[in-house]
Amino acid sequence: MKTLIRNATIVAMDEAHGSDPFTGSILVEEGSIAAVGPDVGADAADRVIEGADRLVMPGLVNAHFHSFDVPYKGYCENLPLELWMLYCYPAFGFRSLSRDFIYLRSLVIGIECLKAGVTTVLDDILEVPTQDMQALDAVFRAYDELGIRANVSGHVINKPFADTLPFTERFLGDDLKAKMGALPVPTTEGYLEFVRQAIARHHDRNERLRFVIAPSGPQRCTDDLLVGALDLAREHDTAYHTHVLETKVQAVTGEEHYGKSLIRHMHDIGILGERTTIAHAVWVSDEDIELMADAGCSVAHNPISNLKLGSGIAPYRKLLDAGINLALGSDAPSASDTPRMFDVMKFAGLIHKVATPDYTRWPRAAEIVRAATINGARSAALGAKVGSLEAGKRADLLILDLRSLNFTPLNDIDMHLVYCENGRSIETVMVDGEIVVEDGRVLTCDEAEIMQEFRKQMVEFMAMQAEIEPLNRELVPAFAEIHRHCSARDVGMNRYASDFETW
Repeated sequence: MKTLIRNATIVAMDEAHGSDPFTGSILVEEGSIAAVGPDVGADAADRVIEGADRLVMPGLVNAHFHSFDVPYKGYCENLPLELWMLYCYPAFGFRSLSRDFIYLRSLVIGIECLKAGVTTVLDDILEVPTQDMQALDAVFRAYDELGIRANVSGHVINKPFADTLPFTERFLGDDLKAKMGALPVPTTEGYLEFVRQAIARHHDRNERLRFVIAPSGPQRCTDDLLVGALDLAREHDTAYHTHVLETKVQAVTGEEHYGKSLIRHMHDIGILGERTTIAHAVWVSDEDIELMADAGCSVAHNPISNLKLGSGIAPYRKLLDAGINLALGSDAPSASDTPRMFDVMKFAGLIHKVATPDYTRWPRAAEIVRAATINGARSAALGAKVGSLEAGKRADLLILDLRSLNFTPLNDIDMHLVYCENGRSIETVMVDGEIVVEDGRVLTCDEAEIMQEFRKQMVEFMAMQAEIEPLNRELVPAFAEIHRHCSARDVGMNRYASDFETW
């Protein structure tokens, strides 16, 4: 089927135009963009969408989020990451969830993404106590049915939880540390074999769905797993996704465990590279940034999550000035309470204005739009397929009503997209050339039925949570001490004071 979007205002995000709008038409054929420009004819189109008073732009890319955390949306408050994990990533394990529940939670978050204009997600899934192929199948099944584009990971931690933090010998105590150490963790070969099977089963099985290799972080995985996982990512052309230097505790962890930063450690074992995306990068030093830039890494910036968890403010301008590809993510639903990228874009545009008084270094709206589209696609190893509207790429796009309140009065489109838009102007969402959302309604599923069933199954989930939380609360005093001890530590990265003093 050929679809023509005629005489629209287009934000293409291609090399020729960037986010500068122009008037033109877009021809979509067999899932791809066949032509973009002012002279695209309607003669051969099966369907014509009138684009007058409409804005057409690439679908948004959520470059870092965790669908498994959906049940904890709106659940935790005023906890730093290391304590928050005790509630949402239980250290003492968790009963395996039913495949039906995993399928439903994936549908629920996928519906919210699509209705908010997110056409591509990098879903970093950690199943507790461990991920198996049937759980992964349930996620892929949900995303396949919804019609969203998804990179789905095999997230792994193969160190005992107590060994991923500093000062556990001092604050945790022998009994609790032994209790934590008794929980099984995957072996390196066991995980790599799982990855091989997952790649054979799911990677590039259609135009929309891919598998991602995702070691949780250098402090949470053994070096042989980190290196072996990257070797497989190169062999099978997958993205390589990991969490690095999200919190000050992690900055101290690098010094205590390796005698150097976690980025320097990654460099030294050879796992920084063009396919490596680093989620967060809040506590990176200037040397870290140089290493990341030289290696061609991407960074998935998560401003809402970093604020809610009190993790800090990433060095936005330094990362961009170094030439690092900067994408945007929402992170876990309990850490941001939203997968909506328009929310993330606004926070990204605002928060860095308090990081330095030098207003010439504050984010520009056009940079934020780029981070949420083409940069996000590149971070997920999808830059050749999506992220911009140009001939040959897959037709993932949004149609927004320029007559809405969010665009009235209409001044600068980049500014409206970053600071005014909240998703309510979206009329149509297209993924792979198929319309999946129209007039606020997802066309690929029965949303009401899914929500009703998910709410029903959440009753059992929360009953299980009520049984597990008292066990994990045993760890709160020790983890609070670790957090306090690390917070007082000088790790030589007081960037913001330096910015204010030297401006």
